[in-house]
Amino acid sequence: MENIALIESFSEFKDDKLIDRVTLMAILEDVFRNALKKKFGDDDNFDIIVNPDKGDLEIWRNRVVVADGEVQEPNQEISLSEARKIEPDFEVGEDVSEEVKLVDLGRRAILALRQNLISKIHEHDNTIIYKQFKDLIGEIYTAEVHHIRHRAVILLDDEGNEIVLPKEKQIPSDFFRKGDNVKGVIDSVELKGAKPTIIMSRSSPAFLEKLFEQEIPEVFDGLITIKNVVRIPGEKAKVAVDSYDDRIDPVGACVGMKGSRIHGIVRELGNENIDVINYTNNLQLYITRALSPARVTSIKINEETKRAEVILKPEEVSKAIGRGGHNIRLAGQLTGYEIDVFREGAEEDVELSEFSDEIEPWIIKEFSKAGLDTAKSILEQDVQDLVKRTDLEEETINDVIRILREEFEE
Repeated sequence: MENIALIESFSEFKDDKLIDRVTLMAILEDVFRNALKKKFGDDDNFDIIVNPDKGDLEIWRNRVVVADGEVQEPNQEISLSEARKIEPDFEVGEDVSEEVKLVDLGRRAILALRQNLISKIHEHDNTIIYKQFKDLIGEIYTAEVHHIRHRAVILLDDEGNEIVLPKEKQIPSDFFRKGDNVKGVIDSVELKGAKPTIIMSRSSPAFLEKLFEQEIPEVFDGLITIKNVVRIPGEKAKVAVDSYDDRIDPVGACVGMKGSRIHGIVRELGNENIDVINYTNNLQLYITRALSPARVTSIKINEETKRAEVILKPEEVSKAIGRGGHNIRLAGQLTGYEIDVFREGAEEDVELSEFSDEIEPWIIKEFSKAGLDTAKSILEQDVQDLVKRTDLEEETINDVIRILREEFEE
């Protein structure tokens, strides 16, 4: 029975897609040689013939015939009388090949051998899977929802590989059911223990970039290059594109007629608002484009501090900042510059930092994150809108407004 179980255990691997014939034979021989060493102390005089196609093998032990009573190495030598039981015409000095049956190894050895074989095959498969997905990092991959956990969705691909989509790498609006096909990029692969952990991401900027490659032929063909991608997953994204062919309008090609090309990408990302802008080496123009849909009046750039002071008409300020401060934050990330927004005719305005004696620095910083750096920029906003844009309590905002109003009422 042990013999049959052992044969079946490696016969089942002969159709394994991840292991080639040569590797399988090498693993099988290695496993059996280890078993022979434990049983006989040495395996140098053994021949192992493996037939993975049929799922069987033969083990032959080669020994030298010596005179009766002169056997010193039982594994290497055989007495003349014992040799003649195998073949009656053997003489001293000749070589004898004798088949070793698997059952001769003993039941425990066979069970251990079988377990070792399965372990080595799985270890090989996991190494192949690890290398395969390591090469796919940053590439789009599709898998099916197998089950849903509190902090992650577990996916299975067509080969049965498990892929993890953590909660923090999902788009906030993502909602999946068992059996759904999920698309994302392979974010990372780790070999924890013997099993690779494959992580997918849908929140990565790389996912948006790869969707552009997939959906827009000119990007795939290299006629349009993506210079930078920044995202607030599920909310807003900005993509800077360029083309070395003057005949191509990169923004128009990416968006398509009435948004036809980009619509599928927006839908895949949970209706994420995507701004596609023309990249340029002209920094002032680049920042201006990055702040769209706002119209910029003028820009003052400090290349040493990587800051840009942008002057806008009062009605354009809210557009530049965007809902929740998303637009100005992404514009800064896209260009690599900290952008400060100022209103035209703001000579009578006061920098918020001037109120540091009355307003705590962390509160000033919170307003600054939303692009609100002056007293009037805050006073012109609705309280509820300020609550949405910042992480501040309504009571805190009202206290700030009271302090600022006192400044202008004096």
